[in-house]
Amino acid sequence: MPGSGAVTRNTLRQQIADALRDEVLAGRLPPGQEFTVKQIAEQYEVSATPVREALVDLSAQGLLESVQHRGFRVKVFTVDDFRGMVEARTLIVDGIFRQLVERGTAPGAGEQLVSVRRRAEEAQRAAESGALEVLIGYDLRFWRELSGLVGNSYISDFLHRLRVQCWVFAVPYLKSEPQLTGLLWRGHIELLDAVTRADAEEARRLVHEYNQHGLDWAADLKAAGQ
Repeated sequence: MPGSGAVTRNTLRQQIADALRDEVLAGRLPPGQEFTVKQIAEQYEVSATPVREALVDLSAQGLLESVQHRGFRVKVFTVDDFRGMVEARTLIVDGIFRQLVERGTAPGAGEQLVSVRRRAEEAQRAAESGALEVLIGYDLRFWRELSGLVGNSYISDFLHRLRVQCWVFAVPYLKSEPQLTGLLWRGHIELLDAVTRADAEEARRLVHEYNQHGLDWAADLKAAGQ
């Protein structure tokens, strides 16, 4: 089939990017960790080309940095970076809820709402049990699908990128906590219920509390010299 080689390479490129993103989100590739294209290619037993492309993609998403003559490293986000991410995502989410209330959901959103609720239930269970790695996966899917209800891929893609970066910053600190109870947000179902009722005021209140919790946590980190 003409072009099948390119399709295979692009698929492999995406698989490698997804796998490395998961490693970063899980904290197995911690902030500041350096590696080369060759090391990753050997790890996954693939050629260098799709690996290099995957690493460039992750750099464009703000998760990696190119290190001249040395390869790549996982980006180190500061507390101020995190505060900026939270403020940015607040503006985006507020716009999403305003649009959902004013214009309603995108066509065919009924089935999507069922899927979002499943993500919300799984994310909430993971948060309540302190299963951080499980929570991250469902939380990212929850927000991506929730923002997708407005039918604008630019909005959902940008919010997803911000949320990934927030988790990359938070994971090393959260993994060092002896007890995660109270640190992990678990309002997914409550928020979805507010969106389903088109209750923009309640949705904004819940998100404001969530974001303020994150900002207070960041302030504590900064006060502790992190």
